[in-house]
Amino acid sequence: MREMMNTREVAEYLRIKERKVYDLVAARRIPCSRVTGKWLFPKSLIDLWVSSGAEYAEPGLRLDRPAPPPVAAGSHDPLLDWAVRESGSGLALRADGSLDGLRRLAGGEAMLCGLHVLDGDSGAYNVPMIEQGLPGLDVVAVEWAVRTQALLAAPGNPLGIRTVADLAARRPRVVLRQPDAGAQVLLVHLLAKDGLTPADLAAVDGVARTELDLGLAILEGRADAGLGALAVATQLKLDAVPVQEERFDLVMRRRDYFEPPVQALLAFTRTDAFRKRAAELGGYDVAGVGAVRFNGP
Repeated sequence: MREMMNTREVAEYLRIKERKVYDLVAARRIPCSRVTGKWLFPKSLIDLWVSSGAEYAEPGLRLDRPAPPPVAAGSHDPLLDWAVRESGSGLALRADGSLDGLRRLAGGEAMLCGLHVLDGDSGAYNVPMIEQGLPGLDVVAVEWAVRTQALLAAPGNPLGIRTVADLAARRPRVVLRQPDAGAQVLLVHLLAKDGLTPADLAAVDGVARTELDLGLAILEGRADAGLGALAVATQLKLDAVPVQEERFDLVMRRRDYFEPPVQALLAFTRTDAFRKRAAELGGYDVAGVGAVRFNGP
């Protein structure tokens, strides 16, 4: 199946009637986006929705599980990577994409999930994905930062890449992220607005598993461009064209919010050192750090 499915394709994938898909869309019970009048269904979000719904779709359900390991899974973020180490939180990082993090959180394999997933229909970040992908689970999401996603290019931007459409028109070698990454979800959405898909790009072999891997592929000449955090461009001295501001949240079970690793990390965000590092990296607004953006049933 393609990364972005239409109504007929998602019905075949789920082995249900197309009419049932429209009913789920109308009830906002299935991950989807409306682009140029058509409903599109990201396969990675559909997979998460299916796997999570089978386990705890009943409203208000509580799962009694052992305490998860002190692991911060989900999306890679340069500021979070640094703060986890500097805070002495004891958290281990396992960054392999926002949706992978949600699955690990749901499965009790991680205490935290870094999440930045756009809902193309509403334009909102994270909350629609939590509501659709983790129904009934007692999770809380707190803001980490509002950060800038940008088109990253080699120093001097020799190919003159200015828009997402240029990734197809100018034929740069593009490094993609894995389907579970929030950046890849965003790229698919932005391409669709121009009537494009990742198949229209001259993508290099393989994918970048983290923001830093993407930046290094460009810096080392293995690719010409990619979509990633502006902070990575600052770190590696790459060119960057901002394209989207997004909210990056930390998602966790409500009980784990009060555990020492989480509290140590959040306490560190109130220090001058944290604010100074955010400013140095660039592309971060940390005014709302720690604010609760979702509190499940």
